Amino acid sequence: MAQPAGPIDIHAHVVPGAFPARDLPGWPSMAPAEGGQRHVMIDGKPYRTVAARCWDVALRLADLDAKGLARQAISPMPELFSYWMPAEAAVPLLRHVNDCTAEMVAASGGRLIGLAALPMQDLDAALTEMRRAKEELGFAGVEIGSNINGTVIGDAALRPFFAAAEQLGMAVLVHPVRPAGMDRLVGPKNLQQALGYPSEIGLAAASVITSNLMLRHPALRLCFSHGGGTLASLLPRLEQAWHTFPALRDSIEEAPSAQARRFFVDALVFDAPMLRHLLGVMGPERLLLGTDDPFAFRENDPVGRIAEVLEPGTAREAVLRDNALSFLGLPA
Repeated sequence: MAQPAGPIDIHAHVVPGAFPARDLPGWPSMAPAEGGQRHVMIDGKPYRTVAARCWDVALRLADLDAKGLARQAISPMPELFSYWMPAEAAVPLLRHVNDCTAEMVAASGGRLIGLAALPMQDLDAALTEMRRAKEELGFAGVEIGSNINGTVIGDAALRPFFAAAEQLGMAVLVHPVRPAGMDRLVGPKNLQQALGYPSEIGLAAASVITSNLMLRHPALRLCFSHGGGTLASLLPRLEQAWHTFPALRDSIEEAPSAQARRFFVDALVFDAPMLRHLLGVMGPERLLLGTDDPFAFRENDPVGRIAEVLEPGTAREAVLRDNALSFLGLPA
């Protein structure tokens, strides 16, 4: 099947329209809400109210058309990662989520691309589900959290996972989840997304640099959502420290700025000057379009945002489409 040409969104989310009934702590369910929306219920309490575009393919494709997007990679809402559940509960839950994602992909006429969730609290189970996602479901990659129950992704304990992702050719999208430092924020819980997420994803990206992960796995295709969070601000300090402190020079085997350009980040920063800065730090060949659709806190004009900072030409086309094809391992 010929695939639609045009901009590709690599950061958008899925919530299944329903879940199997289970009487387990943390197991999600759905309840009706106004306007065709549904409440995601966890432990009997509303976690988030979500739009029907989370599971309705026709509505999602209409939204892609409205935003000028040709294709979209879809991945689970981070709270569905369920790392904090026993693995024996998380495995069937995530199989259900991934199967629902696969059904959406199959119904989309080639416009949706699947990224799977994995039970990362059990690496053997995670690798089994990643292989299923590739071989049975035909997914292009996976989405993982910035930490696995507090273990940051640069930790040596997760190296077998990244080695397997590299070997299988699966793209890895990193999304913030349950960020550190929430006890330092004053205000409503929405500050988790506004302030907690950027700090969390920035430190996760930094851990990939300080652990030399991309040097160990040079073919790994890794992307950090939300523009890599605070990474663009942290990099100059880390670079200067690398030149200043012998211990850092010994442990970090390539300049931090060079290592950063071995992975991708999305363009979801909500600000043209910040996006220009990110382009300077990462280079236009490392930036991908992302929206965080269909949640309320999203980029409503992703193509227009890129047009604000890049003139028509090769660099703009790279950010809108070509880099996504490279990250997802899809043919041009």
